[in-house]
Amino acid sequence: MPVVKGGVWTNIEDEILKASVSKYGLNQWARVSSLLARKTPKQCKARWNEWLDPSIRKIEWSKDEDEKLLHLAKLMPTQWRTIAPIVGRTANQCLERYQKLLDEAEQKEADA
Repeated sequence: MPVVKGGVWTNIEDEILKASVSKYGLNQWARVSSLLARKTPKQCKARWNEWLDPSIRKIEWSKDEDEKLLHLAKLMPTQWRTIAPIVGRTANQCLERYQKLLDEAEQKEADA
């Protein structure tokens, strides 16, 4: 019976992924995933690009970033992969922040 790949990433898997990317580079996802029995090359690439890449900004969003995000989201609705490099965040970070800003705006309206 084939092994089903996926599931929640463990700390050990994250460390193996980091070490493997350091050793093999960013274009060897099949090789990297061969060291992680439960992960596919696509999952390894996504985990790196969305969470582990050290260039990802993980600090609080500034007011300017929020304004830029809201403006771009109006111009390019749902185009998070296009918006992300302009804002300097990942696509997931942009989507999550946008949803949070909308939730906060709705809450303010409900309280008013």
